Amino acid sequence: MDQARAERTLQGMREFYAHGPTQSAGPAAAAALALFHDAARSVPAYAAFLKSAGVDPGAVRSADDFDRLPLLTKDSYHRRYPLPELCRDGRLDGCDTVAVSSGSSGRPTVWPRSVLDERAVAARFEQVFRDGFRAGERRTLAVICFALGSWVGGMYTAAACRHLAAKGYPITVATPGNDVAEILRVVGELAPLFDQVVLAGYPPFVKNVVDAGRDQGIDWPAFRVKLVLAGEVFSEEWRDLMGRRAGLTAPLADSASLYGTADAGVLGTETPLSVSVRRFLANRPDALQELVGQARLPTLVQYDPMARYFQTSGPTLLFSADGATPLVRYHIADEGGLVGYDEMLAFCARHGHDPRAEVGTGTGAPRLPFVYVFGRSLFTVSYFGANIYPENVTVALERPGVSDWVTGKFVLSTAETADRDRELRVAVELAAGQAASAERAAELADAIRAELRRLNSEFAHYVPDAAQLPVVDLRPAGDPEYFPPGVKHRYTRPATS
Repeated sequence: MDQARAERTLQGMREFYAHGPTQSAGPAAAAALALFHDAARSVPAYAAFLKSAGVDPGAVRSADDFDRLPLLTKDSYHRRYPLPELCRDGRLDGCDTVAVSSGSSGRPTVWPRSVLDERAVAARFEQVFRDGFRAGERRTLAVICFALGSWVGGMYTAAACRHLAAKGYPITVATPGNDVAEILRVVGELAPLFDQVVLAGYPPFVKNVVDAGRDQGIDWPAFRVKLVLAGEVFSEEWRDLMGRRAGLTAPLADSASLYGTADAGVLGTETPLSVSVRRFLANRPDALQELVGQARLPTLVQYDPMARYFQTSGPTLLFSADGATPLVRYHIADEGGLVGYDEMLAFCARHGHDPRAEVGTGTGAPRLPFVYVFGRSLFTVSYFGANIYPENVTVALERPGVSDWVTGKFVLSTAETADRDRELRVAVELAAGQAASAERAAELADAIRAELRRLNSEFAHYVPDAAQLPVVDLRPAGDPEYFPPGVKHRYTRPATS
């Protein structure tokens, strides 16, 4: 199957260039067009979708033609056709397994997968483990802290790490899943036998693991901890906090966030180069606003355009990617944008930052384009016309003196008071064993207001001074109303009256 895919791609690229591509088109655009023609021929659902949209595949010959193709979405495509018809030749039995989305924006979605999809994802993991963690020369214990089962994160991460082990990397994979006690048992028993330990999981959960380990006397720095993170945007203050608590010594290389989705696995990865740029932007709100058009700090990763061909549709991202269910101009519904490699370096130079000088010119600085990702647009709160982003609030919880008694989880919302005024509310999860007090709530409310005024110009200018102080509700760890264990956390809630 792997050779057949490669032959189809090469044939499609030959046809693309034979028709005379536009001057701006390159190999990545050619590969995406080849994927289109292959999917139009071999995937029944896509052929039917194109027919219903009045598209003649034979007339799509250039990059410009490709850019006019209709967009795919979960509702317009994936949920519209039977699952087998989304696969080549209408054969679901040609796939090895299925992955299930988290259902953050609706009901969970099933995605057929094959071992070839795992290999594509493993290439992105290899970039992280090789370039950042130097796993080719260090005995590495990879501890999977994502939930296991049909959900995509845990199984995909375990499979990718095992692919690297099979390739010859000295990596051993442990799969305790999202069970803190079992994670700490595995680490305590096995970590002394390895040169380094990689914890892979969602950022707030990994923080819980590290904090619980510290409480039990685990000496994280002795284990040369590295972090693989996915699923949520985190601040650079959070990265620094985790560095202090877990003993990370190289801020650019010891942790890496992955931009991943059940729809197509890993789409891009943080590199030491992208982390250098992001840390620079975190301290320069003016440059951040100029680059991304917003005051919130996005996830910033680099991606391989031959494997994941990104485009934009207004403020949101599209991608095309091969797989058990090929996707062409798929609208992922994530807010974000694209920046070329040379464009990014030129931008940084204009603002006095040289990430290559900080990182060096080795494998930690690949010549790959950048994609920045804010996440789904529904994860915001509107308050006096200002968009309030969780990323702005989280910085306040990571301040010294506050981070010791909170977990980092919170729920942001607005509500109407008895006098019909609007107020900003933040429910915050206390760390285990910590108690709520009026003094702590007041301290945190002041910190949140200060960070919102510093980071969010809309908040500073739109919200009246008298309405800027949020109402903070401190909740115990695992509070069933706001922070139920085992459920993917959402940082916002709809407004209430």
